[in-house]
Amino acid sequence: MGSKYTKRYTEEFKRDAIALVDSSGKTVTAVARELGINSDSLRGWYRQAKADRSGSQGGELTSAEREEGRRT
Repeated sequence: MGSKYTKRYTEEFKRDAIALVDSSGKTVTAVARELGINSDSLRGWYRQAKADRSGSQGGELTSAEREEGRRT
């Protein structure tokens, strides 16, 4: 069973982790291991950043579209 405490990461940390994946040529799993974070978390952040950069064209919702969906 998972922890009852959810670790929260700052937006700056997430941006830096995503940039490290982009610039290092390492896999998401390798970068996550180096940073001591869950690879699924980093993979989700990476996919969301990719969707935000490309708009809705990639099939993923952008952060703005997700936020709009939450408000309605």
